Amino acid sequence: MNWDIIEGKWEQLKGGAKEQWGKLTDDDMTEISGKRDKLVGKLQEKYGWGKEKAEEEANSFFNEKV
Repeated sequence: MNWDIIEGKWEQLKGGAKEQWGKLTDDDMTEISGKRDKLVGKLQEKYGWGKEKAEEEANSFFNEKV
């Protein structure tokens, strides 16, 4: 997956990401700005997932969208 594409399309993708992960706030979305490491960190923080689970969730979601 090319995270450069996700970063470039973040404004279009963040609405779907927020629906997918409702615990993420608008401020979280702004902070993430399409950066993979920041998204994974926020998913770990908000959902209590380990790094591997958070990465799997992010990859699965964006593989469908991009």
